[in-house]
Amino acid sequence: MKYDKITKGTFISRPNRFIANVEIDGINEVCHVKNTGRCKELLIPGSTTVYVQESDNPNRKTKYSLIGVLKDDKNINMDSQVTNKVVHEWILKGNIFENVKLIKPEKKYKNSRFDFYVETENEKAFIEVKGVTLEENGVVRFPDAPTERGVKHINELCECIDDGYKAYIIFVIQMKDVLYFTPNDDIHKAFGDALRIAHKKGVQVLAVNCYVSEDSIDICDYVEVIL
Repeated sequence: MKYDKITKGTFISRPNRFIANVEIDGINEVCHVKNTGRCKELLIPGSTTVYVQESDNPNRKTKYSLIGVLKDDKNINMDSQVTNKVVHEWILKGNIFENVKLIKPEKKYKNSRFDFYVETENEKAFIEVKGVTLEENGVVRFPDAPTERGVKHINELCECIDDGYKAYIIFVIQMKDVLYFTPNDDIHKAFGDALRIAHKKGVQVLAVNCYVSEDSIDICDYVEVIL
């Protein structure tokens, strides 16, 4: 997945979840933040190098979108909207499944809407995707803020198992060179508990890391999951 019109800047402040002030070529620009998570460990006022994408829409309120940061010389993608795209590309390249007959994004099932529904010759599966940006000493965790919605998604995947489908939750680590993934029980233990129960029930819990540059992100390989 490649971006165009990428510019480097310096993070100044984040007035709310949706916007950030970024200095670009000496000018303070208000940028849309494509990640509503806290991301406090990534966005350090006055020192964090960020990457922003210029919009082609002249009518947009903000000219730029913040899509990535440089942390300890490591590129980290912050775009929560890109994770589904890279998973879609990854599956189409033959990963996870063999002989995919159908892949349908945003598939509704009962009272749920999952990121993907996949059919192969022998399997019907629902997939939920979560982007991960929280890293400390090589350990990556999710979530970085309490997420009742995330717990709901996990419980709904368990219902799919009950109904005879396969179910997957894929944690897309939006950086490379990490040790392992684990649920963030310190922030939201209910999410970790739900994930552990789902795993025992048959939900496949996967984590993958990504090659990230200033203007691209692509899934690299599986990462160990410790529940």
